[in-house]
Amino acid sequence: MKSKPLPADPMIRQLIRQAQKAQLGRRTLLAGAGAGATALALAACSTGAAAKPTAAADTSATDKTIRWDNWALYIDVDDAGNYPTLDAFKAQTGISVKYTEAVDDNNSYYGKVKDQLALGQDIGADVACLTDWMVSRMIRFGYTQELDHANIPNLSNLLPSLQNVDFDPGRAMSIPWQGGFAGLAWNKEKYPQGLKSVEDLWVPELKGRVGVLSEMRDTMGLIMLDHGVDISGKWGENEYTAAIDEFKKQVSDGQIRNIKGNSYKEDLANEDTLAAIVWSGDIVQLNAENGDKWGFIVPEKGGTLWNDNFVVPIGSPGKKNVEELINYYYDPAVAAEVAAYVNYITPVAGAKEAMMAIDPTLAEDPLIFPDDATLANAYVFRGLDGTEEQTFNAQFQAILLGAA
Repeated sequence: MKSKPLPADPMIRQLIRQAQKAQLGRRTLLAGAGAGATALALAACSTGAAAKPTAAADTSATDKTIRWDNWALYIDVDDAGNYPTLDAFKAQTGISVKYTEAVDDNNSYYGKVKDQLALGQDIGADVACLTDWMVSRMIRFGYTQELDHANIPNLSNLLPSLQNVDFDPGRAMSIPWQGGFAGLAWNKEKYPQGLKSVEDLWVPELKGRVGVLSEMRDTMGLIMLDHGVDISGKWGENEYTAAIDEFKKQVSDGQIRNIKGNSYKEDLANEDTLAAIVWSGDIVQLNAENGDKWGFIVPEKGGTLWNDNFVVPIGSPGKKNVEELINYYYDPAVAAEVAAYVNYITPVAGAKEAMMAIDPTLAEDPLIFPDDATLANAYVFRGLDGTEEQTFNAQFQAILLGAA
């Protein structure tokens, strides 16, 4: 496998190349307040200026199928490669599900479907699970359908802390699937001294063997936290620029080998990378599949906390079917079954009690059912306005393109 990041958002890629053709230097491009970055931000923000598309007619009554796009290692799978909870859902409802691991990171997925979304077209998925900030963007542009809570009675089991969020009050457009932490992992056989902080990734012994995530908020969030910035509080361009400078240095010096989405797991497994910024549940699963080879911590100065959410794309004709699917997964017994496999944070109240019948050890795992101490060291990357999102993301994507 070539050591290169996955393609960035095509929109950002095109804008950056246009800026380069206009002889804007990389230094100008990376300056948050520079004219180049401002132009990129304004151009990218224009995506949401057009009239919002209209939701597709619902054919759920006659077409009992769902197409579900999700991340890798994000649902229960048995030894034969079947999905037990999906099989049970079909037996219970008569609705079949085509499940696809189509999401590697939010930007690359969005880049593939944004033009169809803008036109209100079917993107080939009736439901996708995407991260809070991407869901916020899609809601803002009118790319998601409003959910009928009357079809989701089990939504009463949604944890109170997740029932109202700033990007979707009352959960009209999105419902959490799983949550988790971004933290640090290392190969315990090859690097037994382990890690305690992001700064530990930059030691000479790990040069060229470090991986980071292509999700800007996780990689930059951990670097900013390491710099002493409360990423959920008040911060601005100066704090972000300091973190970008750190990131750029580690990439250009060759300390960071790979910048990837969900496929970073393969680099850990084949030992291309010995230490990385990672997502919590993936490491539990890698250890289960390969032996207890990797350690994981939320860094001393904090990790990021996020949720991925069910959304129905504007062109999907299967919204009511999806509402049945969501209702099924909000049964605490089903939520516990999924959590026992994926090892991420379940948003379903009552799942911890149900987990006791499956695996009491997992019921006490703070990475699945976080205690107050674990949550106290986890931070949600604050919401960005449209200009900030495009400016900061353009800076991050420019480094990814330079590393490709």
